Amino acid sequence: MNFEQLRSFHAVASEGGFSKAAIALYLTQSTISMQVSALEKELGVRLFERLGRRVVPTRAGEVM
Repeated sequence: MNFEQLRSFHAVASEGGFSKAAIALYLTQSTISMQVSALEKELGVRLFERLGRRVVPTRAGEVM
């Protein structure tokens, strides 16, 4: 777990989506996705339910 992964997670949760988080952080959407996926893999849990373009935190994501 590193700061960039946590910052990306926070941005997705705050902005409500990967694209909006990417815009807010001046990164690409794929970079945000890779960072959140790496964090999920390291923690062994899904942090977001991906519902089309909408993202909703899972229980683990809410706790995080």
